[in-house]
Order: sequence, then structure tokens, then C-alpha cells
Amino acid sequence: MTESDQASVPSPYAQQLKAIPVARHEARVLGGTTAYWVYGPDDATTTIVAVHGFRGEHHGLEPVVAHLPGIRVVSPDLPGFGQTPPLPGRRHDLDAYVQWLTAFCADVAPGAVVLGHSFGSIVAAAAVARGLPTPRLVLVNPIGAPALDGPRGILTRFAVFYYWLGAKLPARAGDALLRNGLIVRAMSVAMVKTKDAALRRFVHDQHDTYFSRFADREALHDAFVTSVTHDVREAAAGIAQPTLLIAAERDDITPIEKERELAALFSDATLVEIPGVGHLIHYETPAEAAAAITAFLP
Repeated sequence: MTESDQASVPSPYAQQLKAIPVARHEARVLGGTTAYWVYGPDDATTTIVAVHGFRGEHHGLEPVVAHLPGIRVVSPDLPGFGQTPPLPGRRHDLDAYVQWLTAFCADVAPGAVVLGHSFGSIVAAAAVARGLPTPRLVLVNPIGAPALDGPRGILTRFAVFYYWLGAKLPARAGDALLRNGLIVRAMSVAMVKTKDAALRRFVHDQHDTYFSRFADREALHDAFVTSVTHDVREAAAGIAQPTLLIAAERDDITPIEKERELAALFSDATLVEIPGVGHLIHYETPAEAAAAITAFLP
């Protein structure tokens, strides 16, 4: 990456992350090229495959990685986001993402623990329920109920219109709307909960820098439709592996009460509730998330 590709606000977790080795790789998956990053020692006893959320890419989970020294974390950019192009000839629906994740894990990190954040929780849970081999599953800010039913359901309905309009407008206008900096910042402001000014600047800068690195509006729209028409409840009963749910008490997308109901649907689930944070556990409370993950691992 060039210097201009990097976020401009220093990460509060930079020192921890600097101590962890990282290398970029590529893999051929379902006829396309998946870019992924490997953090941590190659001889680690535990490997985690980390699946990021909607409109994000691998950078978003780095604060959690920074608090997992000694663990090998494989962090791909999902198809259509970051440095991974869309899957050729495919609609980016849940089936496509499940097939992609299953093939990616088989090729790059067979037998790894699978972790999914937000939209990634839907993909990860569905893949495991459909047979992706993993000893354990970790879901951070899991989507435990229909997004349209959340406390900010009216904003989700606005988002449905926004992504629909972005897909229907002429190409230049639609792309400009979907990458509009003011709208991206409004999304960020709606999600952030911390009162720490420096941390808020970091979170907003992360979204400003990485939230519009999608490949094209078609793949983005497909992924958005997938994110609001599926949730983890669909897969929960089909997952036998021990599962860790890391939920936020102030999540505007899935209320904590729904996360508690979700945990009861698994045959073997541990629910960790983090106070004072919303849908950005990975940015605002990564140390707490990492501590829960470390305690959960065998």
C-alpha cells in the first residue's frame, strides 16, 4: 500500500500491533483472488480466521488482533471489499459468501477457529452450520435479530433506500452517492458510543479511510441485501461447536435482550456482554473482546 492508503489518525493500539508480525498474501478462491493478511507467529498453536463486517475490510479487526499476541490470525478482505475483487460471475448473496469462506479456510487455514464480526457473524455462522470444519466459533457483535427490527429500524429502512438508490442511479451518480463522505461520517457518528475524543477521531477516520473501499456498487448492494435479510438465528441450531458470543449492551442493531435470546438457540454457547459500547466492539473495546476470546480458546 502507498502512504495515502493509510488512515491519517494514529491508532490507539499501534504499539501493540507493531509488535505482531504481519504479511500480505493472496489465494485463488472460487475463480477469484482473495487478499488476506496473516498476523502473529507461523508456529502458533492456535489460528483464527477473522471475517470482517459490512463495508469494512481487514483493517477493522486489527485492534482486536493487537490484543491477541501469540495467536495466528488470518484476516481476509471479503469478496468485493478492500483488496479482494468480486467473485467472477457470481451474485454476492449468502450462498456465495458461505462457499467462499468454506473454500478459503480449506485452502489457507484448515481447522482454524472461525471468527465473524457483524455481517461476518452471519457468514461465519452460516458456513459452520453448513459444514465448515472448525473446533470453535467466535461471533463479535453478532446479528442476532432482523436488522429492520432493531432499535434504529427506521435508520435501517433509510439505508435500504440508500443502497437501492445507489444501485439504480446512473453509474457515476450512484457511485458518488455510495461513497459520499458526509453519509459515511453520519453512519460512523450513529454507531460510535465512546466519549473519548481521541478514540472517536480514530473511529471516524477508520470509517472515512476504509468504509468506501468496495469494488463496485453491484457487489455492495448484494452484500447489503444479504446483511438485512439474514441473521445468525437461522444457523444457530445447526452449530454443534462451542460458540462464543461477544455482545454489546448498547448495540443499536441487535439489542442485548435479543443477543441473550440468540445464545439460547445454540447447543453450546457462552455469552459475554460488554457494557458501555455499541456495534463497534472491535474499535472501542478490543481488549475486552480479546480477553474473552483468549479465555474461550482451548
